[in-house]
Amino acid sequence: MKINIFDKMIREIYGKFISIIVTILTLLLIFFEIPEDIKVCLALMFVSFLLVVYFFIWVCANKKTNIKLNIEGSKVEIRTGNLFEQSGLKVIPFNEYFDTQVDDRIISKKSLNGQYVVREYQNPKVLNRIIKNDVDLNISDNIIEKHIEREGNNIKYKLGSSIVINEYVLTAFTRFTNKNKAELTMYEYLNFLLYFWDEINKIYAQKDVSVPIFGSGITRFKNGFEDINDDELLSIMLWTFKISKHKFKHPAKLSIIIQKEKISRINIFKMKEIEK
Repeated sequence: MKINIFDKMIREIYGKFISIIVTILTLLLIFFEIPEDIKVCLALMFVSFLLVVYFFIWVCANKKTNIKLNIEGSKVEIRTGNLFEQSGLKVIPFNEYFDTQVDDRIISKKSLNGQYVVREYQNPKVLNRIIKNDVDLNISDNIIEKHIEREGNNIKYKLGSSIVINEYVLTAFTRFTNKNKAELTMYEYLNFLLYFWDEINKIYAQKDVSVPIFGSGITRFKNGFEDINDDELLSIMLWTFKISKHKFKHPAKLSIIIQKEKISRINIFKMKEIEK
């Protein structure tokens, strides 16, 4: 089980349940008297009932695959699913070059980046032209360097730079090494998220926005964060969203989509703590 049986959130929910039960029983006992010969039996039954309820709450929390949060007035939902099947805007993380070469060297076919390019473009050069010629969001203002000698695209963009193409938001998420490996420091990750939430706030146009857990996959974290897990990444995403102070106006909401094979390792139940 991914949640400890004595988890703080489990105990808090159980405590609320107990307070309701005790209140009801107290009111009933004002009007009804329990016969002496069955008091012990009823007490044992009541204790057994409470133990079963606690176990039930714990099991349900471990099996939870979706949860709804209210973060500073914004609706946020965490759930399993396929990002490409969501309504509204879907965010696809690219590298800092917005590479489109899906060959398992530059871009993996299994990555969201690779799946998006293969699904949407028979000729990736069309996507390259759209990015380079973008005017609406002035992504050209986020160019760091041009004419870089490397395999793939040769323009480097600021992390967090985002562009809307139809129902997708493409965002520059990772650094790319000279060996075409995606990597980030935690400082870069935090800065990416804060800049990204700012970009989304400008472009979502009151539509629902669905994002993956950024960094969950082939991204390598450096400088002591090599073993960071999806639980921790999800928490960081939610906390940065909270402190960014950007709001998704009703009825729009933010959805964080988790792959089904990963949900068994992620404690989404504890994310309720973010609301406090």
